[in-house]
Amino acid sequence: MTSAPRTEGERTAEQTLPLLLERNARRYPDLPALSWRDPHGEGADDDGGRTTLTWSQVREHTTRLAAGYAALGVGRGDHVLLMMPNRPEHWLSDLALVRLGAVPVSVYGTSAPAQIAHIARNCRAALAVVAGAAQAEVWAPLLDDAGTPLTRLVVVEPGEEGPHLPYAALHREPVPERFAKVLDAAHPDDPLTVVYTSGTTGEPKGVVLTHRQVLANALALDDVVELPPHVEHICYLPLAHIAERMLGIYLPCHRASHVHLCADPAVVADVVREVRPRQFFGVPRIWEKLAAAVRAGLATLPQEQQEAVEEAARTAREHVGFRERGEEPPAELAAAYAECRERVLLPLLAAGGLDRVTWAASASAPMPLDVVRFWAGFGIVVMDAWGLTETTGVATTNSPRAGFRLGSVGRPVKSVSVRTAGDGELEVRGESVFAGYLREDGSVRSVLDEEGWLRTGDVGRIDEDGYVWITDRKKELIVTSTGKNVSPALVENALKEHPLIGQALVHGDGHSYLVALLVLDPDVAPAWAAAHGVRTGDDPAALAGHPDVRREVDRAVADANSRLNRTEQVKRYRLLSGEWGPATGELTPSLKMRRRVITDKYATELTGLYDD
Repeated sequence: MTSAPRTEGERTAEQTLPLLLERNARRYPDLPALSWRDPHGEGADDDGGRTTLTWSQVREHTTRLAAGYAALGVGRGDHVLLMMPNRPEHWLSDLALVRLGAVPVSVYGTSAPAQIAHIARNCRAALAVVAGAAQAEVWAPLLDDAGTPLTRLVVVEPGEEGPHLPYAALHREPVPERFAKVLDAAHPDDPLTVVYTSGTTGEPKGVVLTHRQVLANALALDDVVELPPHVEHICYLPLAHIAERMLGIYLPCHRASHVHLCADPAVVADVVREVRPRQFFGVPRIWEKLAAAVRAGLATLPQEQQEAVEEAARTAREHVGFRERGEEPPAELAAAYAECRERVLLPLLAAGGLDRVTWAASASAPMPLDVVRFWAGFGIVVMDAWGLTETTGVATTNSPRAGFRLGSVGRPVKSVSVRTAGDGELEVRGESVFAGYLREDGSVRSVLDEEGWLRTGDVGRIDEDGYVWITDRKKELIVTSTGKNVSPALVENALKEHPLIGQALVHGDGHSYLVALLVLDPDVAPAWAAAHGVRTGDDPAALAGHPDVRREVDRAVADANSRLNRTEQVKRYRLLSGEWGPATGELTPSLKMRRRVITDKYATELTGLYDD
């Protein structure tokens, strides 16, 4: 059974998002579309404040909101900035603006004022909608900045006093009948959104994506993904990221599925336990943290139970191995896997809400193979994918239906072609590849070559079966003083195979050997310390400095080095106690490392690692 509730006549890229919303409201009026936690919200149920809107209610809400935005002067083609967590006002405004023919532009909540000003100038937005008084304080100076066109600010939760328009005033009721007739007139080649790159290097660039490109990618994903109709999705990654825009807005409209909003990513594990989703997407760091939490829990089990889990995991991995090779598992193995899954694995997965997952996926950065193998030991095969904002998200993916290879990022989806250039850089072209970056004058700057190929900046290879293997970002390759090229991600993932090491950054450009910054995993390290009699209280710095911990990390580095060639081996390292994150600037909002930020922040420590 395929995941998208559609007829063959709908399998075209001539659809638009408003037409899909109208179809859902007409064909599935009473199916749930959007849920969130709000004890006082419309439609709140009795289980602690969950509010749910059906597809017909989503149409009504977005019609009223579109009228409100139009009353503020927003018209077809206008850009509107949205800076809010994953809350209903963000999701509904996005669709309302699209129905109006405007172009919603989500901004990361962690963006610096200079980045916000750059985005406002670049997309020429006159209106912004922000979550509350704290965000309004950051945005307000732009209203008086002659360099930006911003003239008005809408605040969802305004303070007691303030000049800005409250979000509640946007709801227009009743809506004039003549206004409803001008909605939903988008053309497939109209811009659907502008997604700004997360700025790992340089200023964010505005990627212009059309209805046609987005829905071409949605159709291509449906060819390789098999899910029940109207499947649920937990929307917790920033809506400013292309992955969550596809998974949390566009695919749900395409599939008439059910979105569960999670405004705080820190509590996503709680939402997973509550929803028990059949699909779950996480960037590698999310899967790493979930694996670390499970490992910490397993370490507290009696020895007999730990051995039972290890035996079940071996059976599960053997079962996955046959599937990976495209072979039918022997009957005896299939029976053993079914038995251990039911008796041992499912109860453990149920405790975390993952027992119903049939589609698990990851993208955005290289997935550590040991993490993939860990989850395979629970019967969950994390289908790694690869793509860029510029490719409307997924360009290649592994798939139970189309085949998978652990460690690869799968094969190209039908909306694109992929090839390697002479230097190993991956190039992509196709109907879901963007036209170009937004200029301040409203034009689009193409970066495709004369044949339509996009240089992705990622280095990799394509094997004889068509699977793509990512080596590293071209700009991030380390070139040692001896002229050797080293993939930092390869070395970092080898280091992180030890559970104690939660994060790693390898450094060595222009040097004769590599050094590393290592961060203790905040979930695993305390459990490991307790199990090994290390008493440091709750002090992470004391834990990082404890001789027993240092000896174990020494062993972890030596073990990683034993699996790397001489050029890739780490000669010295510095162990850190504080976890890197978006709030402190070392990670992007989508949890990718900002290497330049980290190397600048720890320049003294890195220099010290090269001192004699």
